[in-house]
Amino acid sequence: MAWRLKLVPEVTNFNFFRWQWFTFGGSIALMVVALVAWAFMGLNFGIDFKGGTTLRTESTTAVDVGGYRQALNALDVGDVSITEVFDPSFRDNQHVAQIRIGAQDGYEAVTPETLDKVQTALVAFDPALKVVSVESVGPKVSAELVWTSILAVMATSAGVLVYIWLRFEWQFALGGVLALLHDMLITIGIFAVFQWKFDLTIVAALLTILGYSINDTVVVFDRLRENLVKYKTMPLRDVMNLSVNETLSRTIMTSGTTLMALAAMLIWGGDVIRGFSLAIFIGVILGTYSSVYVAKNIVLLIGLDRSEKPKGGKGTPSEYANIDA
Repeated sequence: MAWRLKLVPEVTNFNFFRWQWFTFGGSIALMVVALVAWAFMGLNFGIDFKGGTTLRTESTTAVDVGGYRQALNALDVGDVSITEVFDPSFRDNQHVAQIRIGAQDGYEAVTPETLDKVQTALVAFDPALKVVSVESVGPKVSAELVWTSILAVMATSAGVLVYIWLRFEWQFALGGVLALLHDMLITIGIFAVFQWKFDLTIVAALLTILGYSINDTVVVFDRLRENLVKYKTMPLRDVMNLSVNETLSRTIMTSGTTLMALAAMLIWGGDVIRGFSLAIFIGVILGTYSSVYVAKNIVLLIGLDRSEKPKGGKGTPSEYANIDA
């Protein structure tokens, strides 16, 4: 027999409702704290959302992101993002970088004096470097990006709501979407409390969290639907407990391996993707938690109609029996 790693026994009998009001109530409390932190502390918006200036540089020597950053840190110009640009059309000795500097207080973009200091510092580090273009992003464009990001999250949540409603029942749809709201809101609240930079990469991470979390929740809901047919007289709470226990091994293995990959990205991924990796890392933990402790609890509070509903002379044992998985 082949040896297999088992993080969770094949058969478990954990009572996930034992501390129901502590776990579910704790989630509600954390959501309230996240809302308060977001409202009163605000988010530390990155260049994408507060405006700034982007410089495009070229050099005949290789781009040293760490060296560029060290040269600019001495100037105290605020939020700086440095990325190397790759293109198959570039010459062998053409090395391009994109440097984004956040707008300073009281200004819509970086001042000409600051730009001169930046260029001087970069040239001092790499004499072959040239600034080939300078572009500024004002508050109007930044406000449009904020609104577009909100619309993207709302549209994704609405799509998830419709999908689960069609696949299961409206109670499942409401439970799933509220669990997603739990994951996103607490993630945003953590960024507000610690004042970590919030930019478009974090919005992309939030959308990724939506997809990951709802996938985990659907697995639990799918098993719950099967067990509702199999155990018609078992109390709903017990059926839910059984369903979570039966999918627990899959949940732990999937989340565990995902967190291992994200941990590697956090440690060795560098500054460019650190915020993105951190947001998804937090979201995966919250998504796993909400799939086990939040989504099903909401469905339990709403309740399900488990009465048999024969249709057109072809009696079916339950309304859940003929739904394609």
